[in-house]
Amino acid sequence: MRTAAENQKRQIEALLSNPIPLYAEKCRRSFYYFLQEFFGEVSSEDFKPNWHIKYICEELQHVAHNVANNRPKEYDLIINIPPGTTKTIVCSVMFPVWCWTNWHWMKFITGSYSSALSLESAEYSRDVIRSEKFIKMFPGIMMKQDKDSKSNYRIQKEAGGDGVMLGGSRFSTSVGGTGTGFHGHILVIDDPLTPLQAASEVELKNANHWISQTLSTRKVDKLSAVTILIMQRLAQGDPSGTLLMKKGAKIKHICLPGEIRNYRADVCPSELVHQYKDDLLDPVRMPWSVLKNMEADLGQYGYAGQVGQRPSPPGGGMFQVSFFSMVENMQQSTETVRCWDKAGTKDAGAYTVGVKMALLKNGKWLIIDVKRGQWATHEREAVIRATAEADGTQVKVYHEQEPGSGGKESAEATIRNLSGYTSYAERPKGDKVFRADPYSVQVNQGNVLLLRADWNYQFIEEHRFFPFSTYKDQVDAAAMCFAKLTKRRVAGDILRGAN
Repeated sequence: MRTAAENQKRQIEALLSNPIPLYAEKCRRSFYYFLQEFFGEVSSEDFKPNWHIKYICEELQHVAHNVANNRPKEYDLIINIPPGTTKTIVCSVMFPVWCWTNWHWMKFITGSYSSALSLESAEYSRDVIRSEKFIKMFPGIMMKQDKDSKSNYRIQKEAGGDGVMLGGSRFSTSVGGTGTGFHGHILVIDDPLTPLQAASEVELKNANHWISQTLSTRKVDKLSAVTILIMQRLAQGDPSGTLLMKKGAKIKHICLPGEIRNYRADVCPSELVHQYKDDLLDPVRMPWSVLKNMEADLGQYGYAGQVGQRPSPPGGGMFQVSFFSMVENMQQSTETVRCWDKAGTKDAGAYTVGVKMALLKNGKWLIIDVKRGQWATHEREAVIRATAEADGTQVKVYHEQEPGSGGKESAEATIRNLSGYTSYAERPKGDKVFRADPYSVQVNQGNVLLLRADWNYQFIEEHRFFPFSTYKDQVDAAAMCFAKLTKRRVAGDILRGAN
């Protein structure tokens, strides 16, 4: 009869000769360890550890254990975190697969703003299960062969001999999808909105309705099933904000801004502040140099939401007007445009404004001229024509097209009026704050110059108080110019005039 020491020795020898069962057990016990082991199956990059990844993994693991043990739900989970922080691989790709290594029967519904993104995450999960490494570690867990599409697949587990046990499933959908006939123990929603969609009240309403009214009915057991929402903040009324405002809702909120020099108060739970290094969430993925570029690309509003997780429209001070630089003479430029924000009432209401802006060879922007007045329609069109003649044919002309048939007719009339000049009518998307945001970043970095003239004072004062200024037409026209010179797509379809 072998002694305990001999049995232990044999076990050690067995593990040394075949360590795979040991690694498999470590994977089952720790989602964070599993993520590191299988990261290479879905990414060509090396895994870059950071505290936030381990923290989120441990939180997801806690939620999964509660569901697996059929305990009453403690809370739904909302995670707000910037893009580029491995959130999709963690939450949408690896998490369901790790759960199946422990509980093969678990069912998931996963969703995103588009079916393409939902299917991509589901496909990556399927790649992990089919990988040689996974098959070696978990030979009993496999895809059900006749239920193996990217949008809907099932898991099965060997029961010994030739028998198999049917297991859980993953159904992938998108905002607006019904999911009829499918139910989940865990519902994972990853980025239900894009930044452009968040600028639309209709899209916001659709996403919130889908999450609260449609997806919420797709739970196996409403007492224990959990919803996990992962997204960067995009608007005050986005799904995160809407759910957090619901009275009586059981929600744990994890909010991890990309930096805390400006967003320390937004960290949740607050004790996680001490994890930040140099005030950064992730100094490797998102150092200060990257964040500076993100602010330039996203604008103040986009940066505040997607990086700071505080999507509040900038108040007074959106434009730091002291950073406007005055110049006395024209500078060398590469392209010049004139953009009109039209109104049609004489001596009352909004102003018609035409801003002329040039992209300079040094990479800055120069506002050359502003035409502003409260003109009747025929007077306005005469001013627009005379201004185009003064500017010359090398200056492209843009003007807003208001919604509806009346707006289209007005745009077409302006294009006819500008016969002989290159002119475009644009259908703007998003409100004036959203459209002005990228432009404001460059103003606040001192990259927008003004040619000294009589119009300077009113132009600067409107910027000083925007978006609470009485009039917003000069800012809107300048933002359109900036968008055209940087080739930003802030508008919809374009109606082009003849040369």
